[in-house]
Parts: sequence; structure tokens; C-alpha cells
Amino acid sequence: MATLNVSMPEAMRSWIKEQVQTGQYANASDYVRDLIRHDQRHRDALELALIEGEKSGFSDRSVMDIAHSAKRRLTRD
Repeated sequence: MATLNVSMPEAMRSWIKEQVQTGQYANASDYVRDLIRHDQRHRDALELALIEGEKSGFSDRSVMDIAHSAKRRLTRD
């Protein structure tokens, strides 16, 4: 495995240490790898959503109509 040195503020270093102390991560490297995997999954999901949106075609509704509809759906649930 390759080694990567990263500089960060003390507050971030403390945050990582706290996450490791929860026992969920073996060490700081394990925590950072988990963050990277999460980011990769998030970007993959975003890319798929964009592709799906492009494939869905055009809408006759305005952006405001779509936004209002989405807000109504969110407040209804």
C-alpha cells in the first residue's frame, strides 16, 4: 500500500482522533480510506443520476414548477 502525507489543521486532526477512539476505525488511515470510499460512492451515484436525467428527455414544466412540485412532495412525506 502506498503512503500519503497530508497536512491539516489541528481541529481536523482532533476530529479524526475522536472518530478512531469510537472504535469504529482501527486508525486514522482507516478513517480516511472510509471517507474516500464514501465520496467515491456519492460521486458514482451523482453521475448515474445525471445520466438518468439526461436520458429522461425534456420537460414542458419550468424550473420553478419542478422545484415547487419537489417541495410539496418533501413536505407531504
